[in-house]
Amino acid sequence: MYNFRNDYSEAAHPAVLSAIAAHNGEHVIGYGADDYCASAAQLIKNLCRCPEADVQFLIGGTQTNFTAIAAFLRPWEGVICAHTGHVNGHEGGAVEATGHKLLQAHAAPDGKLTPELILPLVEEGRNEHVVLPRLVYISDATENGAVYTLAELEALSACCRANNLLLFLDGARLGAAFGAAENDVTLPDLARLTDAFYIGGTKNGALMGEALVIVNPALQEGFFRIKKQRGAVLAKGWLLGLQFQTLLEDGLYWTIARHAVDMAQALQSGLEAMGIPMAPRSASNMVFPAVPDSLLPVLDALCAYEVWTRQDERHTVIRLVTSFATQAADVEGFLSDLKAAL
Repeated sequence: MYNFRNDYSEAAHPAVLSAIAAHNGEHVIGYGADDYCASAAQLIKNLCRCPEADVQFLIGGTQTNFTAIAAFLRPWEGVICAHTGHVNGHEGGAVEATGHKLLQAHAAPDGKLTPELILPLVEEGRNEHVVLPRLVYISDATENGAVYTLAELEALSACCRANNLLLFLDGARLGAAFGAAENDVTLPDLARLTDAFYIGGTKNGALMGEALVIVNPALQEGFFRIKKQRGAVLAKGWLLGLQFQTLLEDGLYWTIARHAVDMAQALQSGLEAMGIPMAPRSASNMVFPAVPDSLLPVLDALCAYEVWTRQDERHTVIRLVTSFATQAADVEGFLSDLKAAL
């Protein structure tokens, strides 16, 4: 059975486990006030070329999203997001539970937001009797596997600043986005163009953990307190700092992310060579084949995957995801076995 269900089924990259084991016997100060978190935070600020940033470590993506949004917004302010955005489609109302409305823009199949999608919602929000749009939420890579170009991010950033909107980037799969062939965005670009973003560890080699980079100084004050209120402060916080230090200090994070993307692209090309179309085509470590329903039992016997959506009465879009642990032999074996089954 081949595993393409997600990119966080495996515990962690061996280097991360080795680092934790090597320091396991130490007595470390709690709640993230340790040297490992301080070192990792400084490393991230250096990589972003943004010494004034505040780096906060949290456990997972949903927790990071709702904690950041709750911290950044006033009670009457809301979030503009793509209808496919993770905060809207996969977080059980976590953001709404903090008291902030999600204002959905119907994005294209790639899941990207554009100024043209944002501005009508801004215009609607000029009525003081409705929720005021204040923050734009985007994901890179998007939930549909697309990556933002530098030109697209610059246009979004300019739109947000012209309309008094904060720009917040969900980087749960930032490694995969940066590993895509068409990516031309860097960490310093994100620090320049967004108010806050995060570097996802859970889906790229860490046991758990996201590194939130709060660039806008106006959003930094008091963040630890709201993080505490929202249950997002890990007592053994050093585990998060040590993992990010291990992943980032020698570039391992980016190397394993590129590997995951390479495996997904080989998988995508192999499926297309068999005549199986993508819906949509992905640039990252997720692929979305549109398969006849008659093929689902064959796939059930071959691999672990997720059903994504219905395409029509006879076709289902599934999602296949690769990770640092995916081997070329896994992709080649799956494609060979599927071809034989067909």
